[in-house]
Amino acid sequence: MTILLRRLVLSSRPIGVRLYGSKVDKVEAVVYSSYGAPSQVLKWHSYGLPALTRDTVHVKFLASPINPADVNQIQGAYPIKPPFVALGNEDNFSTDGGDNDKVVKAAVGGNEGVAEVIAVGDAVSGLKKGDRVIMAKTGHGTWRTYAAGPPEDFQVVPNATSVSLIQQATISVNPCTAYRMLKDFIPPQQGDYVIQNGANSAVGQAVIQIAKAWGLKTINVVRNRPDIEELRQELTALGATHVITDDQLGSFETKSLVKSWVGKNRLLLGLNCVGGKSATEMARYLSANGKLVTYGAMARAPLTLPASMLIFKNISFYGFWVSKWAETHSKEERSEMLADLVQLMAAKQLKEPRWTAVEWNEKAVKEAVENGIQGYGKGKQIVLFDKAQ
Repeated sequence: MTILLRRLVLSSRPIGVRLYGSKVDKVEAVVYSSYGAPSQVLKWHSYGLPALTRDTVHVKFLASPINPADVNQIQGAYPIKPPFVALGNEDNFSTDGGDNDKVVKAAVGGNEGVAEVIAVGDAVSGLKKGDRVIMAKTGHGTWRTYAAGPPEDFQVVPNATSVSLIQQATISVNPCTAYRMLKDFIPPQQGDYVIQNGANSAVGQAVIQIAKAWGLKTINVVRNRPDIEELRQELTALGATHVITDDQLGSFETKSLVKSWVGKNRLLLGLNCVGGKSATEMARYLSANGKLVTYGAMARAPLTLPASMLIFKNISFYGFWVSKWAETHSKEERSEMLADLVQLMAAKQLKEPRWTAVEWNEKAVKEAVENGIQGYGKGKQIVLFDKAQ
């Protein structure tokens, strides 16, 4: 009789799903169903987690940053726009915290974050319960407690337990951008110099640390400010070789100084996230056959290129966007990069970014997004989910 009952219980389980399927039935998310000001279009939303199938996995989000690109995406100003889709079941959709039985197509906010695999379908390979994963592509939506999807949506963070949760959550954008720009345009050789503006940005700080780990030297350009000496000390502590201000770039004294720093070494790579006059002046310091890589335009001013750079120095100019790189390269290549970055982090050569915690509730998330728009606060804002789950 006991054996018969056991067989009946086993037969009631979904075919093709491993026995440790998740017991989660509700997802909380911050979503938007139209583009516009985040304060107007972002909504708190609860919906049913799609059932696990043999070809899908369930993940639980642990931490998700709020990045400028996330805000641009909500505003409709970002090149990648995730599709608006019906989330959850028709009888379990709400954008106001209640149960109004109204299905509204929406997208989940956020692009970066780390999650833990909590259930795996039988036909899934390459992922297992307990793996820490990041999103394999932009636009997946990370401001939510749980998600379901095919394994192709997720990328395992190798040796994740050797680094902090914050490092896992912030690895896929800024460190990857810095890593690829230092590696892909000029083969790095020990003793080479790199010059960059926006050096105190998250990418700039990653550039400083990775460059130092690889034996490269950096000339770091920042905006002048009253606390410039404090900033100079912070960047030097990260591994910056030299720190100068943008208003010094065009001076004869600075040109002589940089020439003495570089000496017989090469200055072939410039990294630009500002644009305008800062980028033009910075490009003048590049050695013949150097490359200037633009990955941002914070000044919102055009990059003017004197003909002499092209004719007499053969300087070349490139753009870089890490989302496009991820689209055009294999999971294996991305995994190799992540393994390198995790190794640097574990060795204390790539530090956790400065950050502030954001509670997981509608009011706190909306305030954090608004703070990001206004430029308030210091460091990256990161939503921590565990206390709310």
